[in-house]
Amino acid sequence: MTQLKRILLVEDSPNDVELILTALSDHHLANEVVVVRDGEEALDYMHRRGAFKLRIKGAPVVVFLDLKLPKVDGLEVLAQLKTDPDLRVVPVVVLTSSHEEPDLARCYELGTNAYVVKPINFHDFVDVIGQLGLFWAVLNQPPPLLGSVEAMQSVGETSE
Repeated sequence: MTQLKRILLVEDSPNDVELILTALSDHHLANEVVVVRDGEEALDYMHRRGAFKLRIKGAPVVVFLDLKLPKVDGLEVLAQLKTDPDLRVVPVVVLTSSHEEPDLARCYELGTNAYVVKPINFHDFVDVIGQLGLFWAVLNQPPPLLGSVEAMQSVGETSE
């Protein structure tokens, strides 16, 4: 039995959350999508602390990360994930409305796996999100750490 891979969506816009979940569903992705609304929640989720202390162990197969977030911005979340020895292998896709070259450059300096500008057109948005979901949750082979059940269960335990 193959277990569906979990996706972490870090997005503060309720409209974008709804669109992203609809797009993934329209592309027949049945993966569990965990939604957090700010950077602090994202870090709590990844480190299994606070409200997420008792969550199921294991890292998501991919993090879809907005840059403009309350509490802790997306750049700081990305920096913390990519400098944590236990979490740096988790793929992070920056999903943002920012076309700013400094944001793009900084994200790649910090180690993002992809930088995607959210399309404005509804149909393009749905198509792009569907393609991202299919690639990261179905087609992409995750790092060995994320592919092994035993290893997935230990992710985050050392940082508690």
